[in-house]
Formats: sequence, C-alpha cells, structure tokens
Amino acid sequence: MAGRTGQLLRRRSRNNCMQATIEETEIIQKTKDLCQTLVEQPEFQQIRRSIDAFMADEQAKNQYQLVMEKGDLLQHKQNSGQPLDNAEITDFETNREALMNNVLARDFLEAQQQMHKIQESVMQYVGKTFELGRVPTTEDFSSGGCGPSCGCGH
Repeated sequence: MAGRTGQLLRRRSRNNCMQATIEETEIIQKTKDLCQTLVEQPEFQQIRRSIDAFMADEQAKNQYQLVMEKGDLLQHKQNSGQPLDNAEITDFETNREALMNNVLARDFLEAQQQMHKIQESVMQYVGKTFELGRVPTTEDFSSGGCGPSCGCGH
C-alpha cells in the first residue's frame, strides 16, 4: 500500500511540474510578445538610436564617465562626512554642463529616462496584477498615485 501511495504522489508531482512548465512557457511567450511590441514602438526605436549613437562616440562616453566618477567622489565624500571643496564642486558642475551641452550625451540621458519610465510602467502593471489577482484597470492606479505611466513610484 505504501509503495502505491508513493507512486501516486510521484505521478502527481510530475504532472504538477509539467503543468508549471506549460504555464511558464505561456508566460515566456507572452513576455516575448510584449518585448516584440516594445521593439515595434517608434519611441523604442528612437531610444535605441540615441543609445547607439552615444555608444559609438568615445568623446561622449568619456565625458559621461568623467562626470559619473566626479559625482561619485563628491557623493562618497559627503556620505563619509568629509567637507566638499568648492573647487571640486565647480569642476564637477563645469564637466556636467559640458556633458549636457553634448547633444549625444543629452539624448542618451533622456533615452535612459524614457527607458526607465517604460520599465516602471510594465513593473507596476505586473506588481498590481500580483497584488489584485487580476489584470488591473486604470482605476486601480488612481487611488493615491499618478498611475503606471508616471514613473514616480506611487
């Protein structure tokens, strides 16, 4: 009797694994469909062009890296309680201004923000689906926040 019960449990477990695999495949396929929809959007194509143009320009990448390093250094000093030197701040601001005057760098930074906004929107919908146990409606986002397309985290 114990052997038969064990066989039934193993068979049920195998069936549950197969069912989870089927469901996962459906989820993955729908995720791929979403990705294809994103790729086909004109906004996405512009984001990619901006990123690709930036990545092909060594000067823009170097400017960006320099500003990030100087910003990180200032942040580290501030977090550790060290005084910030006015010359360091001025140097950072000068480099940041030069970066923002570089069209490729500015477009890249804007593309990053747009990409983040899209990711946030998708994640808010997925999170709300788990929270509610159903596909959310626009009204589900209207209580206490800006909605899924805002990107502010509310």
